[in-house]
Amino acid sequence: MLGAPLLGACAGVQQSISQFSVPNPFSSSQPAPAAGGPQQPSTSIGNGQVKVALILPLSAGGNAGAAATSMKNASEMALAEFLNPNLQLLVKDDAGSPQGAQAAAQQAVDEGAEIILGPLFASSVPAVAQVARGRGISVIAFSTDSSVASRGVYLLSFLPESDVNRIVEYVASTGKRSFAAMLPENAYGNVVEAAFKQAAPKRGGRVVVFEKYGADRATAARQVAAALTSADTLLLADDGDAVVAATDALTAAGANLKNVQLIGTGLWDNPRVFGSATLQGGLYAAPDPAGFRSFSNRYRTKFGGEPVRTATLAYDAVALVAALSRTQGGKRFTTEVLLNSSGFAGIDGLFRFRADGTNERGLAVMRVTSGGPTAVAGSPKSFGA
Repeated sequence: MLGAPLLGACAGVQQSISQFSVPNPFSSSQPAPAAGGPQQPSTSIGNGQVKVALILPLSAGGNAGAAATSMKNASEMALAEFLNPNLQLLVKDDAGSPQGAQAAAQQAVDEGAEIILGPLFASSVPAVAQVARGRGISVIAFSTDSSVASRGVYLLSFLPESDVNRIVEYVASTGKRSFAAMLPENAYGNVVEAAFKQAAPKRGGRVVVFEKYGADRATAARQVAAALTSADTLLLADDGDAVVAATDALTAAGANLKNVQLIGTGLWDNPRVFGSATLQGGLYAAPDPAGFRSFSNRYRTKFGGEPVRTATLAYDAVALVAALSRTQGGKRFTTEVLLNSSGFAGIDGLFRFRADGTNERGLAVMRVTSGGPTAVAGSPKSFGA
């Protein structure tokens, strides 16, 4: 395996993390896990001296348990492909509950874990963070809810803020200045709204019209359609079926969507979007899909099935701690090292943690075509200041 470098790590050393990538947990929410089976016993992967906890909802029902198993597999794959790192993963099942996560974290730190990877669900992150802070260690969680991030509790996930910043930056670089937006009235829409209202003015743009919608899109669509002649760009941030329904409502309200550049977030990475005639030519920000294709091929060969989109998060987390343990000695998981401003190269491209626990990703810009996404701007090779 050829590893991509971890960029600019503390002593300027080259640390290999993976070159493979692409997670698509671009889901707008994280539903609570369904009731599952009995809690799985603790296991370990690897026999190195550096102990790292991996907390996942392995026994949770439905999609949660399936995702956790896929992420565990990806973690095992990362250790194998990293060529025998000095790590031991302490795998703990939190059953998808805060109580289970807290117990798992306590057990892991009692066994000597130096850092915690996981949990997956936002509701479980504070419980794990409480245990970790008591021992002075960091957490790298997989939740998409930035409200649970904080200093020492870092999110290695796909946050909509990165999508919005990247797509607004790109269209502004092509001369777009007048923005309209129609967003869902939910937690995802609220995050996108905050990011959008900061990103547009920062890039020299102005927001001409902004509306949110619930189950009935018609009223918001009429308001946006009435003002759309003053805009050159329209942001629609929802998943596949909902984005198509939003464009249908706008068209019914008299909007001519051919006169504006449609833009969106990673939720657009959906067959319904690519199959929509109205959305052809629309642009959205997402990881370059080449990395995930490579990862999926190797995963399929090793495990005989398809990985979930979030599996790359677990792979990158394990590869990151393996690289840091190999190159950073006793400072390996310190705040100074984890907040390296040059970031790290993972399966889904560049990423770096912010001091507030959120992350920034280097994303590509994709164009919607009937044959699927086509890259119009690649992922950046380095972060700006």
